[in-house]
Amino acid sequence: MPLVFATPLRNVTEGRDPALLLSEFSECDGCMASEISRLNDLHANYDALLCDVWGVLHNGVAAWDDACRALQAAREAGLTVVLITNSPRRNREVALQLDGIGVPRSAYDRIVTSGDVTRKLIAAASPRLYFLGLDRDLTLLEGLDVERVDAERAETILCTGPFDDENDKPDDYRTMFAPWVERGVPFICANPDLIVERGDRLVLCAGALAAVYADMGGEVRLTGKPYPAMYDAALEHVADLRGAADPVRALAIGDGMPTDVKGAEDYGLDLLYVAAGIHARDYASSGRIDPERLDAFLKKEGAAPDYWMPRLA
Repeated sequence: MPLVFATPLRNVTEGRDPALLLSEFSECDGCMASEISRLNDLHANYDALLCDVWGVLHNGVAAWDDACRALQAAREAGLTVVLITNSPRRNREVALQLDGIGVPRSAYDRIVTSGDVTRKLIAAASPRLYFLGLDRDLTLLEGLDVERVDAERAETILCTGPFDDENDKPDDYRTMFAPWVERGVPFICANPDLIVERGDRLVLCAGALAAVYADMGGEVRLTGKPYPAMYDAALEHVADLRGAADPVRALAIGDGMPTDVKGAEDYGLDLLYVAAGIHARDYASSGRIDPERLDAFLKKEGAAPDYWMPRLA
């Protein structure tokens, strides 16, 4: 059952098509997913896994070994594993980041990033671009015909994240955004995530700034999860590796409601929900998932994953 947003975020597009990012979900009936203890219980049902990264394979500081071993075992059983992440970086940089965190390359076949698919939005926009983010993300512009300009001359905004993701608040940017909104400057968001885990903290992402820009009446263009282009790209990799890709035989894995869950369900994919991720505070006590509270949470969010487990294993 797909998620239904009751109050869509205004002025948000994937490229030029209306889409949704934030809001409250409608209620659903009978949302209880099946709890599984090991991913290998599902191997026979699928040919491919489309797996989230941050919050599922690592917490921004260290890899979860059980999750990595689960994906290694899936590949050994003949499944294709494509990591899909809303990182604003390109896939080669994410691979290096995963190396440093401790995710072995034997755990996956390919990586698709929001940065990869966002480059198409950048290429289609006005080349006079203001970059909002950290310098480490500037490689997103490599090979594209763009001119970095100051805020006053900008005809396009590219946001990969806040200047300080641990201390900034989304509303801190309203004063900066106001002249751009007034001039009708489009805002390209390279990472639809609102927050992610970093160790035991939650840090701000570009999606939270995009929500503010849209709330002010500005035009936001974004892709990545939950938008179809991300899943199209992932399945293209599956087809390249296997010769064909059947979405019915693909399982999405993730922990984020407005990104992983909405994206998978809207695309029609089966979904394994990792419950100990960013929403765990809504239904966990003393580090343990309460199944009844989890079911109530899923019903409230209008989400109907096929399976759930606390952490990928």
